[in-house]
Amino acid sequence: MTVLERPDAPTSRVAPDPAVRALAVIALAVGGFGIGTTEFVAMGLLPDIAAGLGVTEPIAGRVISAYALGVVVGAPVITALTARMVRKTLLLTLMAVFTLANLASVLAPSYEALLAARFVAGLPHGAYFGVAALAAGHLMEPRQRAKAVAHVMSGLTIATVAGVPMASWLGQTLGWRSAFALVVVIGAATLVALWFWLPARLKDMRVTSPLTELGALKHAQVWLALLVGMVGFGGMFAVYTYVSTTLTDVAGLPRALVPVGLMIFGVGMVIGNLVGGRLADFSVIRALYLSITALGVVLAVFVAAAHNPVTALIGLFCIGAAGSAIAPALQIRLMDVARGAQTLAAALNHSALNVANATGAWVGGMVIAAGYGYTAPAAAGALLAAAGLIVLTGSVLLQRRQSR
Repeated sequence: MTVLERPDAPTSRVAPDPAVRALAVIALAVGGFGIGTTEFVAMGLLPDIAAGLGVTEPIAGRVISAYALGVVVGAPVITALTARMVRKTLLLTLMAVFTLANLASVLAPSYEALLAARFVAGLPHGAYFGVAALAAGHLMEPRQRAKAVAHVMSGLTIATVAGVPMASWLGQTLGWRSAFALVVVIGAATLVALWFWLPARLKDMRVTSPLTELGALKHAQVWLALLVGMVGFGGMFAVYTYVSTTLTDVAGLPRALVPVGLMIFGVGMVIGNLVGGRLADFSVIRALYLSITALGVVLAVFVAAAHNPVTALIGLFCIGAAGSAIAPALQIRLMDVARGAQTLAAALNHSALNVANATGAWVGGMVIAAGYGYTAPAAAGALLAAAGLIVLTGSVLLQRRQSR
């Protein structure tokens, strides 16, 4: 039984017109596209941000960590505090905050101001995806719920293929602030689409309470699943955070082709997400073991592969695929062990992955600042993947012990 078939899942109230359902899902996915674009684009523009604000690249990397920490804080807090709020109103509010925070990023006069703006921009991230996924499932036929949720989440993965390279090119051409300006436009378009295309019938979605949602946090397996994502997924971000300089200074790729590298990484993420979902249909635990192990191996190989432009791009594709394959299985694992708190579980998945984002950026910056070079983040990332496997094994052993 999948999480969407659980007895405590929200009852679906299908919108009468298929066109209405399709437009609603598109509106939700556009929001995911904007969020995915802003989450990843700063990684490809770190040298530009550092130069523009007069700081070193490792220090500029903390801008990425600030966004990730905003997601970590915002997902559980916003989800719990807004448990009784009308879902359409909540989605509009979250997207409005996201858009304004990105506008503040465009206008930030200093490094500290940008740091604060990125933190605020991250706050709505997890809650938006959690509510959007459940809203999409609520609008569709019971047998199409998973498909609707996948379409909403595709906005994020498509952003790595189209949105991030586009914003990166814009940032290199017109300055890094223009990349965040593009996200502001996407956010404004999402607000209009949500206002007109998302049915008011979302008022009849089942709501819970703050205590019910927060009750998920009393389960040890929830924390272990979060820790698997926090640690095991971090290696991907340790490399990707500093990918621009790695591709140019280590692999010898021309600066103008960095957006191509980002696009290749994004294609890997899209494919990995699909493969990871298929693997999780067979076995969630096996899918986690396979994807985290694959990520560790690819990261270790990337230490050598990064010295050639062709092998570096191939390695970047593989890192994106292996890393992205972790997310679907981790999402299902969290929603299974969180029981009735489905909204919080859906949001916490993004918290875990963004702790990994912050951890990876921090670890990568530390080894670079220590003088080990731009291939060192891949080696450190492989160790993070190994640590994730250890945590996963502990979770499995505890589950077996509890089921006796």
